[in-house]
Amino acid sequence: MPGWHSQTKSLEESGKLQVAGLIQEQHPQRCRLFMQWKQMDWPVMVDSLNLLGVTAVPITVAIDEHGIIRQIRPSFEAFKEDFLGHDFKKPDPLPSPEPAAPPSLEKRRQKAESAQSAKAWRQLGQALVLWGMDKDLNEAITAYQQAIELAPDHGPGHFQLGAAYRRRYESTYRKPADFQHAIEQWGAALDINPNQYIWRRRIQQYGPQLDKPYPFYDWVHQAREAIRGRGETPVELKTRLTESELAEPAKAIKNALGGEGEPDPKGRIHRDTQGLIQTETAVVPAKVKPGGSAQVHVAFRPNKALKAHWNNEMEDLKLWVEAPEKWPIQKRLWEVENPAKPITRETRRIELELGIPQSAEPGLKRIPAYALYYVCEDVNGACLYRRQDISIRVRIRAD
Repeated sequence: MPGWHSQTKSLEESGKLQVAGLIQEQHPQRCRLFMQWKQMDWPVMVDSLNLLGVTAVPITVAIDEHGIIRQIRPSFEAFKEDFLGHDFKKPDPLPSPEPAAPPSLEKRRQKAESAQSAKAWRQLGQALVLWGMDKDLNEAITAYQQAIELAPDHGPGHFQLGAAYRRRYESTYRKPADFQHAIEQWGAALDINPNQYIWRRRIQQYGPQLDKPYPFYDWVHQAREAIRGRGETPVELKTRLTESELAEPAKAIKNALGGEGEPDPKGRIHRDTQGLIQTETAVVPAKVKPGGSAQVHVAFRPNKALKAHWNNEMEDLKLWVEAPEKWPIQKRLWEVENPAKPITRETRRIELELGIPQSAEPGLKRIPAYALYYVCEDVNGACLYRRQDISIRVRIRAD
């Protein structure tokens, strides 16, 4: 119950009130960090698939000691007078609820195969995401795809498939384009129901500053500092925050072009034909209106199969983006500073905001770019200076 914590604390301590929360967040550790910061100690459940179907948050629900919902979205005064200050009679005996237990994945599989209905496939996907392991995400995604094939206009199915893609992207089972597929599915869900703000916020979380209603996670640094100041260890965030998740909203792209020298204008640097560095791009949102903007996420990962690693004793990684004329962009030349260690294997990321002119034609626009980096083949292998050409795919809406 946002804003009520200080007023309800004494009621909790006296035993007159018990608080429980439910979040739509896909990353539970972030909620744990926030609660640690604010010293909230009540239980919180996670509904990352939005199974409740809520369209906006927060929602405050008052449930009496008999398990009956008495108020939804009450004011604090109404909550005190009409709920806390009211004695509720015990109702007639109600049927006892069945004890909560994990679903049988095998029964869900059998039902989906026999029924061949969108609902059954969707329920299998839900069970695999919520109760399975990361290794089960491949099957969950396949189940959701089957559901969407049978019911292509079912918005929640698209949203939940997007959540499964994003979770796999953050796991060791990641596949190329998982992030982009997540954005595409969330966008498809929103096209079906544009009033679903839970789905809209999930896209905006990774999207451009021009489309942000507020900064999503700008509080994280402050929370960590406050927690350390109390002598505690902050909750560890297993999933790295992206720059777009920390960014403030903006009204315009700060177009700072000019004075940038292209690092390899004649294309003389040898290409990384071995694939020592693997790159991924994702554009958020998946479809952009003319006059809007897109957040471009570019990831660079040393190829584990080749035992590749960064050579940090040389120049920083550079990314050159050949933005078309009249397409606003903060800058064309981007760099990632080398860490202090001479050899590392971390993923490096660049995020940039790209404006779409009002005159842009609908359809697919490919923005050429290339990266330059120093990479080594193996522990004792050759260290090379290489170039990798990259195509940033921006889809422009017709509406």
